[in-house]
This record gives sequence, C-alpha cells and structure tokens, in this order.
Amino acid sequence: MKSIKKFYYLSVFYLILGLSSGVFFREFTKFKGFTGKTVLNTLHSHVLILGFVFFIIVMILEKLFLTSTHKYNKTFLVTYNLGLILLIISMLIRGVSEVIGKEFVLAHMSGLGHAILGLGFIFFMMNLYDSIK
Repeated sequence: MKSIKKFYYLSVFYLILGLSSGVFFREFTKFKGFTGKTVLNTLHSHVLILGFVFFIIVMILEKLFLTSTHKYNKTFLVTYNLGLILLIISMLIRGVSEVIGKEFVLAHMSGLGHAILGLGFIFFMMNLYDSIK
C-alpha cells in the first residue's frame, strides 16, 4: 500500500506541474506578445504524459504485480524522475529563451535528460519483468 501511495503522490505532483506549465505557456506568451512556435507549447503534454499518466499506469501495475518489491524499483524511481525533471527544466529554459528572443540552446542538457529518462524506462521494464515472472 505504501508504494501505491508513493506512485499516487508522484502522479499528483506531475499533474500539478503539467497543468501549471500549460497555464505558464499561455500566460507568458500572451504577456510577451509571442505568437510563434516554442518548446513551451509541448512542455505541458510531456509532463502530463511522462509524469501523470505514466505514474497512474505504474500505480495500477503495482497493485497487480507488486513491482516495488523487486530490486530495480528504487533505481527506476530515481533514474526516471531525475531524467524527467532534467528534461522539464531544459524544455522550460529553452522555451522561455525562445519567447524572449535570446536563443539559449541546451541540446546537451536535453539530450542527457532524454538518455536518463530512457535508462529509467529500461529499469522499469526490468523491474516489471521480474514482477511478472
């Protein structure tokens, strides 16, 4: 039960973050009079799907298979959340820099966030595999 609550709270955290980033995108671009394309318009969907929806699915899988009792669970949680937070920060910085007209490209940071997130997915799948054996 403790793990289900942890996944629930993570999903709520990413839900709030995702909805907030959508409001921020709308209001910030309106305030700056920006009408072009920016990374900010995809930030909230990234956060909602990779954070909120993903952890809702993990919560359901925990209920079915007790995934948190296996050896890769902590590694998965730390790696996945680190990668996702890094990805969110890099998208936010890049989007804000696009809106204010000062291109500040964080290709390395974004790439690193994607790589760590991918590693988190691998640990998740290894953990899930151990759970369903």
